[in-house]
Amino acid sequence: MTNEAAMAEWWKRGLGGLLLAAALLLAGCERNAEPGYQPQYATAGNELEPVYLFAVHPLHNPARLFEMYQPILDWLNARLPGVRLQLEASRNYGEFDKKLYDGKFQFALPNPYQTVNALSKGYHVIAKMGDDRLFTGIILVRRDSGIHVPADLKGKKICYPAPTALAATMMPQYYLQTHGLDVRRDVTNLYVGSQESSIMNVYLGNVAAGATWPLPWRQFQREQPDKAAELMVKWETEPLVNNGVVARDDVPPALARKVAELLASLHEDPEGRAMLARISLSRFDLATDRDYDKVNAFLAKYRSAMGTKEK
Repeated sequence: MTNEAAMAEWWKRGLGGLLLAAALLLAGCERNAEPGYQPQYATAGNELEPVYLFAVHPLHNPARLFEMYQPILDWLNARLPGVRLQLEASRNYGEFDKKLYDGKFQFALPNPYQTVNALSKGYHVIAKMGDDRLFTGIILVRRDSGIHVPADLKGKKICYPAPTALAATMMPQYYLQTHGLDVRRDVTNLYVGSQESSIMNVYLGNVAAGATWPLPWRQFQREQPDKAAELMVKWETEPLVNNGVVARDDVPPALARKVAELLASLHEDPEGRAMLARISLSRFDLATDRDYDKVNAFLAKYRSAMGTKEK
C-alpha cells in the first residue's frame, strides 16, 4: 500500500470512529432528556417568557388539529402576558396517552376517559368543553347497507378511531353490547387511528359500520356533502360529560385559573364565537375533577358489560 493510500485508509477509519462516538453521545443525550418537558423559554423583547405545552387529543390528524385549534391558542396568548402556550398534536391516541400520562404537557384537552386517568398522573381539571348533550357516540352505515338492527352486523367488520376513544369507541361498543350484539365475539373490531378514517372506511365499504361522534361527523357533512349523503347515523348513544381541560399540578395556580377563565369567556367575544363555531362547539365551561365522577360510573358499567377490568 502506498503512503497516500495508507493515509486515506487511516483518515476513513478515524472519521468513522468519530462519527460513531458522536452518534453514541447524541443517543445518550436523548435518553437523558427523556424524563419530561419543563417549560421552555422564548424571547419576548429583551426578556424570556416561559412556554407551556397545550396538547389536544387526536380529534383530527395533526395538520387539521393545528388548523382548528391554533387560532384559539393565539387568542389565549394575546391575553396571557409573560407566558406563551404552544399547541402540540399527536399522531394517534397511543402517542398522546403516553405523553399525557408521563406528564409531558402542562395543559391538555383529553377526552373524558383520558381525563379521569390523568387525575392519577399529576393533573387536575380546570375547565371542559360545553354542550354535553353533543357528547354521544354515533354508529354510521351506508344507506344501501341493508343493516337494520345491531344483530345484522354479526360476522362483519366495525371500525373505531382507537380503543381509548370514549365517545367514538367505548360508548358505541357498550350500546351494541347491550342491544343484542356481542362485540367481543360476533364482529371484527378495527381501530383505524382517527375520526375521519373511521367515517371514510364506512363510505368506502371497507367495513359494515363505523363509530365516531357528532363533531367530526358534522364537519364531514359540511366539507364532503356528496360522500356524507351516502351515509346515515343508524344508532346514537346516550350523552356523557364532554372533553376536559386539565392542568399539570405544578402549573402556577394563578396561570391555570386564568387559562380556565379565558376559555370559559371565549364565547363572549365575536372572534371567539367564530373559532368555537369552527370546532362545532358553543362554549367552554369551568369545571373540576368532580364533574367527571359520571365518567367513572359509565366506565364501571362498560367494563362489566364487556367482561374486562382494564382501566
